[in-house]
Amino acid sequence: MAGTGGRSRGQGRKAGSSVPRKAAARVSRAQRRKPSSTEWLSRQLNDPYVAEARRLGYRSRAAFKLIELDDRFRLLRRDHRVVDLGCAPGGWTQVAVERVGIGGKVVGVDAAETAPVPGSAILRADIHDPGVAAMIKAELADQADVVLSDMAPSTTGHATTDHLRIVALAEAACSIAAEILKPGGSFVAKVFQGGAEGELLAQLKRRFAELRHAKPPASRPESAETYVIAKGFRGRRET
Repeated sequence: MAGTGGRSRGQGRKAGSSVPRKAAARVSRAQRRKPSSTEWLSRQLNDPYVAEARRLGYRSRAAFKLIELDDRFRLLRRDHRVVDLGCAPGGWTQVAVERVGIGGKVVGVDAAETAPVPGSAILRADIHDPGVAAMIKAELADQADVVLSDMAPSTTGHATTDHLRIVALAEAACSIAAEILKPGGSFVAKVFQGGAEGELLAQLKRRFAELRHAKPPASRPESAETYVIAKGFRGRRET
């Protein structure tokens, strides 16, 4: 379950080299199981982040990606107001609740139904809805300090198509961030490695004082995902 802010930053939660590893488990091929399903099951059984997420009560291994990004870039601070776009199943929201403490505010947003995360508010809404920014601001009762997006589309297997789809999601998240962030705020979004995010990066450079790229250790090596980290929002008048 998510904490209520009593833990110090990352206490008992850090991943990477501190995540315990175990001997590899082998998955026997069932007659009715597709090879891809066997491969996925084997990966899950042998992934230390999956086991650690289960042990600590996180809803997904993706929680460790935010932990590692926050430990490196110092994004989430006590009493911050944080928005988690595309929050289902809630792993990033759990981490945000822990790190901002009881004086902070965390709002998760997803079109899919998401089980409540203690210490947060969950809005069931589509990020493409023109009114979603107003809904978020009403829930926050203030501007946000941090906007997070770990959103990714369903993959097609066609690299160019998948890349364009995830960049479109990141651009939508960036537009929402520009509506709800306070000056000096931060934005994090997942993208796939490739060359089609030029316009997104140009927007971020105009809107933020600092722009970085990072692939946290919890991100699977074979995955094309990476994250853009933008800090120092200049405010809407500067965009």
